[in-house]
Formats: sequence, C-alpha cells, structure tokens
Amino acid sequence: MTDRQSEFVPLSEGAVSAICGFNNRHLALLEDAFSVLIETPGGGMRVHGEARGRSGIKRILSDLASRADQGADLTEADIRASLSRAARGELASGASGLIPGRRGPILPKTANQAAYLSLLQRCDLTFGLGPAGTGKTFLAAAYGATLLARGEVDRLVITRPAVEAGERLGFLPGDLNEKVDPYLAPIWQALDDLFGAEGVRRRRDKGEIEVAPLAYMRGRTLSNAFVLVDEAQNTSRLQMKMVLTRLGEGARMAVTGDPSQVDLMNPRDSGLSHAVRLLGGLEGVGVARFTSDDVVRHALVARIVKAYDQEHEARLKRQHGSAALAEETDDGN
Repeated sequence: MTDRQSEFVPLSEGAVSAICGFNNRHLALLEDAFSVLIETPGGGMRVHGEARGRSGIKRILSDLASRADQGADLTEADIRASLSRAARGELASGASGLIPGRRGPILPKTANQAAYLSLLQRCDLTFGLGPAGTGKTFLAAAYGATLLARGEVDRLVITRPAVEAGERLGFLPGDLNEKVDPYLAPIWQALDDLFGAEGVRRRRDKGEIEVAPLAYMRGRTLSNAFVLVDEAQNTSRLQMKMVLTRLGEGARMAVTGDPSQVDLMNPRDSGLSHAVRLLGGLEGVGVARFTSDDVVRHALVARIVKAYDQEHEARLKRQHGSAALAEETDDGN
C-alpha cells in the first residue's frame, strides 16, 4: 500500500494498549470490520486501507480512546458495541454523570443506554424495557448508587417479584436478606463495583441499602429514596399499581424488565406492559426500549436474542393468520 492509503492517528499509549486488547484480539475485530490494516509504531496507530475504511475506523478509535483515557477497561463487548453504534451512525459518548466504579468510569456503551441514563436523570419514574444483557438493571442500580453516594437520596430500595418461589420464601434458609439475595445477583454486582463489597455491607447495616421482595412493599411510603423494581414483567397489574404508588416525597423509581420473558401463569396479566401503555405519556414518566443491538454480553447472546425474537414474531403472524381465516370461514357460513 502507498503512503496515500495510510493515516496516522495519534493516541496515548494507554489507549493503544486498551484498544489492541489481549494478543491484539480487539485489533483483529476492528481490522475485519473495516477491511483495514492497523499498525502500532508508537504514539498512536497507523491505519492502512481505502479512504472509506480509514474514515470509519478513525471515528471508532476516537470513541474507544476517549473511554480508555477516562480509565475504562475495554472488553470485546465494548469493541462490538462501538462497531454497532458506528454502523448506525450513533457514535457519541461522554461523561455519564455516574460515580466511577472500581474498574474505571461507568459509561453508556450504546445510544439507547445513553438515552436511558438521560431519562433516569430527568424523570421521577423511568421504565427500562428490553432483553437480558442490555444493561438496563446495571445502569439503574449504578444511577441509584450515585444518588445515594452524593446524598441526593437517603436510601436505595431494591425489590423484585420472587415468582420462582411464588412470593413465599419461607422454605429458603436464612433471614430475609439471605432469602432474597440470590435473586438480585446482577444488582449486587453493580453495587459492589461502585462501593466495594465492604462498602455495600456497611450501607446495608445502616439501612441505606434495603432489599425486599415485592410483597413487603405493601402499605409503605418510600420517601427520599431511589427505588429499583427489577424483573417487573413478573408483577401482576395489581402488584405494579401497588409498588408505583409507594413513591413519597423526594423519591424516584426505575422499573426494569423484559416483556417477552413473563413467567406468570397468565402472561397477559403482566403489570409491566400494562403500566407502560397506561402511563408512558404522563409528565415525569420516561420509557427506554432496548433491542438485541444493545446487548453487551458475549456476541452470541445478541444472536440468540434475535433468533428468539424472530421466532416470536413468526408465531404471532401465524396466530393472526389463523384468526383471520377463522373469521372468513364464519362470514362464509
């Protein structure tokens, strides 16, 4: 290749190392995506390839370097998420407004995650809907922890329906916290990353972090608190109304769940989809919707989610087709 087909992108050494990844694995993903060759002569990266590929990779490198220079670890999921945003023309990242975690700043990895954080900051009630792995629970927990650390709320209250145990947790060993904790592993992961395990324990002992199954919310008023309702697709309509009306003075709430993963005996009784339809347009209420494009786990997870979504859509079409055929038959008779 000639010099006219190469460009040098100045970057910090830390950014170069983070972008390359272990054994240059990240670099291989970037090169394949844009059909370019990337060298690291020192002080940055030299990109060889056609003009279009060089232009695209430069935007990606700038996005990734910005994260790395803020202290964020770059994983393969980050690289794939950045590539996905670039393909949709959504590359834009900046300060998240969250307190930094032990592994560096917590930053949105997709445009929908950034929009979700904005809603959490602006709305008293925010719904986060979407498949597993999109960060909806982690980001809500991180935002609530940020409010707690800054003294903007007095408590972080975490609740979810224990559908697997039918809301009857008595047969499980231990006290209430020990019964509920297994259901809240993703949230503890987020809080541990922000406060450290010892910090979380101290705050729980002081009552600043409270966990409880949804049934324990009845009859309470939650004031000056950030409330996180997780796995909300498994609430009934009555349960959803009950928990939403617990909000007191100075309280805010995030409700997260995947409407396609309802474990109730009657899925149509799910309180999450009903609440979003009923309340989505009210002042002070925000709704964030995630898709498989926002999945930031293993790349295979996004493909699995898409496969299930396609199967679900095909089944709905068959059901609608059968219903239409039945109507035509009735009309003919």
